[in-house]
Amino acid sequence: MHGRHLSFWQAIRCVPIVLFAWGILGRTTLAADRDAIFQEGAVNPQALLRAGGPIGYVIIALSVAMVALIIEHLLSIRRGSLMPRSLAESLHQQINGGQLPQAEQLCKQHPTFLSYVVSAGLREAPFGYTAIEKGMEDAAVEQAARLTRKIEYLSLIGNLAPMLGLMGTVWGMIQAFAEFTEKANPMPADFAPAISQALVTTLFGLVVAVPALAAYSWFRNRIDEYVAETTLMAEHLITPLRKAVIDRRKSATARGQGG
Repeated sequence: MHGRHLSFWQAIRCVPIVLFAWGILGRTTLAADRDAIFQEGAVNPQALLRAGGPIGYVIIALSVAMVALIIEHLLSIRRGSLMPRSLAESLHQQINGGQLPQAEQLCKQHPTFLSYVVSAGLREAPFGYTAIEKGMEDAAVEQAARLTRKIEYLSLIGNLAPMLGLMGTVWGMIQAFAEFTEKANPMPADFAPAISQALVTTLFGLVVAVPALAAYSWFRNRIDEYVAETTLMAEHLITPLRKAVIDRRKSATARGQGG
């Protein structure tokens, strides 16, 4: 984005400043409800969320975004979406029958990974089979990069969440120790509740980071697998063009020799 619109990375850089200002303006004392996180040996979810403070809510927002991204990727990065079997069968029939304009139109009507790669090859058909292979290869690389960029946000969340959790823990520790500056001989037991609350944001960050990074690795491997399968399928669909190109060359050579 340009002009008055903030870019994604500009917005990310503003997050620490906003969180710090929020922590200063909305500072809550850790002395109140310190023991409320654990009640009768069980965790109190509401107290746990309050203990996270503003940074904890930001991490929770990241967790919601993570879940939404995972669901979206599960629906879009799958074999049926990238290389539909019905589309492959239709393209095979049309290309095998020499109906290249119809096949290219079918690719435009059904935008998928497979159709994009096959369409790139069909556009290069007049220039020979080498040009077809080069066009398909470039299209496959472009689409693979697009899918990889698509899942990069999971990696970003996985790396950002624990950093925000550490920031919240450091800020909570500062608040916790500030409360005991007036005590001459504070006991270790006096620090335990406040420190436990300060560590809540680190817990939140790790709870978000672990599944985010795991999902990112899984989707990356899935993309590599599907890219290879789609490329092989596209090459199989275009194979009749290779035979047609060879036949045209033989016919041209025969006419030249006959002349």
